[in-house]
Formats: sequence, C-alpha cells, structure tokens
Amino acid sequence: MTYDVAIVGAGIVGLAHAYAFARRGLRVIVLERHPRAMGASVRNFGMIWPVGQPDGPSYQLANRSRDIWLEVLAASGIWHRRCGSLHVAYHEDEAQVLREFAAATDRPCEVRTPEQVVSDFPAIVRQGLHAGLWSPTELAVDPRQVIAELPGWLEKQYGVAFAFDTTVRDFDLPRIATTQGDWRANRLVVCTGVDFRELAPEAFADSGLYPVKLQMMRSQPFGDEFQIGTHLAAGLTLRHYATFRDCPSLPAVARRFDEELPEYHRLGIHVMASQNGAGELTLGDSHVYGDAIDPFDDPHIDDLVLDYLRTFLTVPGLRIASRWSGVYIKHPTKPFAAADLGPNALAVTGVGGAGMTLSFGLAEQMATEVLGEKR
Repeated sequence: MTYDVAIVGAGIVGLAHAYAFARRGLRVIVLERHPRAMGASVRNFGMIWPVGQPDGPSYQLANRSRDIWLEVLAASGIWHRRCGSLHVAYHEDEAQVLREFAAATDRPCEVRTPEQVVSDFPAIVRQGLHAGLWSPTELAVDPRQVIAELPGWLEKQYGVAFAFDTTVRDFDLPRIATTQGDWRANRLVVCTGVDFRELAPEAFADSGLYPVKLQMMRSQPFGDEFQIGTHLAAGLTLRHYATFRDCPSLPAVARRFDEELPEYHRLGIHVMASQNGAGELTLGDSHVYGDAIDPFDDPHIDDLVLDYLRTFLTVPGLRIASRWSGVYIKHPTKPFAAADLGPNALAVTGVGGAGMTLSFGLAEQMATEVLGEKR
C-alpha cells in the first residue's frame, strides 16, 4: 500500500499531524522507533497553556490548538479538565506585573484579591498573598495517558496506521526505508523532536535551535481527597514566560529575584504545579541550556523547586513518587521550526516547552500549507 502521508514520530507533534491529515480523508501511517513515544511528550505538566504565549502568532496558534484539543478530547473520551490557571503574587512588585498585564490585554483574565483566590482555591498559602491572576482558558491532560491512548483512537476513528519499534533509516519518496522493511508514502512529515538531526542533519544547520534540559517530579495520587483546582504558577514564572515581558514592572521583579534567589535564575527554575485525573501533582521545573547540559540530574534542583512550592501551595502529606529529566529543542525567536527536506518532505520541530499547547494548531497550519488549502 502507498500511504498519502507518513509521519515519523508518535509524540504529540507527530500525533497532531496524523490527526490533521487523517481528518482530511488522507491515508496516514505513523512510524515510531520505540514501542511508544518516550521523549518530551510524556515528560511535561500536561498543560494546554495559552496564557504562557505572547500576543501575536504564538497566542493565536495556542488558542486554535486549544479548540482542536477540546474536539479531540471530547470525541476520544480521554480525561481532561477545563481548569484554567492562576498566577499568585506574594510581593507587591509581582502583583503590579499582574495588574499591568491584565490592564493591557484583551484576554479573558482578571486580577483577583487574596480573599477571592483563597475562597476558590483553599490550598493556596494565604499569608503574604497580594493578588492572583486568573485565566479560564487553560486545560489539563495527563500527557502519559494522551500519548498512550491517542494512537488507538486515531486508528479506530480515522484508520491511521501505526508501526512501532520501527526506525526510519532513509527515504527517497515514495520509498521509506526502515528497520522493519520499506514503506511507501507520497508525503513525509518528520516530527522527531530532539532527534531532528538524525534524518535531516543539514536541514536545520543554521536555524539556531538549541536543546533545553529540565527536571520534574510527580507526587503520589491524591484522588479526590486533595485537589488544587487549577494550574498554578507564582512569581518566578513571570520572568520565564514572554507573556509578561512588556510589563513595565517586570525588570524590577527580575532584579529582586537576582538578589534574593540567585540560584533559581542560574538553574532556570520557575515553579508550577498541575494535577491529573488520578490526583497526582506534576511539579517543576528547571532549565539548563545547550553546552551546559549533562546527563546527570541534580537533587538540589528538586529541593529548590519544593522549597519554593511551599511558599504558595500547601500539600498535605506530599510524597514524591517519581522524578525525571527530559530534553526538548527550542528556537531562539520563533514558536517552532520547519524545514524542507526535498519534494513532499517536511520536518517540524522546535516547539520548546510548548509542545502540548501548540501541537494541534501547528499541525493544522502545516497541513493547510502542505495541501495548498485556503486559510
């Protein structure tokens, strides 16, 4: 059989592209070298996080991606929650950043008083709380569940074929050479994330893409006994996301962090929390870039994350059940990177830490361009 489109990689970017092409009635196969995707797609918070994207194309892409996520999640029955997000501020300069952001944007968000925050989310630390920025748009998924269950749904609903344990060695379309023999497809989309160089070593040579290593943790399952109720972030996150970069008070906040918490900046730590359907909290994270990355995790980073978490969230009986690190690829200025690999062949990578947020919107955009559809 000759497929219309072959996708290399069954992470969230690859699965989103499989959906984008298959929903258009095309015959799609996904080739994945592992028994299941094992990279950044299963090592994240499970946040669909439009609030973290700056105004412009990135935010528009995130919103479109959110809409598609809701369609897919409703149709597939995969667990998700419309949980929104909350940024909490424990210093007046942080609260001022939140007020400046809310005043300058037309996004559906609002600054809430400490009383309002704690009334809605009782696990938030009340002492010292100045304000909270509430956004209703964010979604929660369990990335491990999504990556495990979406292939079966895509196969059943749209006839997408999957070849796991299949490494692509080379291609000269329509022929695709793999460790499990040859496949045939008229188009190829390579979505291999951090391994983008393996099939296209020259395609991104001058792109400026660089790797980022992070460390994260997951708690024991709390079930319904303890719920944080939303995605949570605090002051350190204000300097991490470009969303807040134009707020006049942000430079002063950053200077204070440099004086009071220099290790956090050196290790790229900002602290967030999400919660899945089993009640497990995902906590993190840190950021080490490029040549500074080594293969060894630093337990001190985890301690710093947990120390800062306790300043804004009270978790009764918290126990860390698992710890991990991961690496993703980021473009220095763009929300993603795409490269032409020859006639009818394309590589897509570089979504950075926004893979869950952007993938479905990005895949729709790529499919529209590849197929010459009108937007």
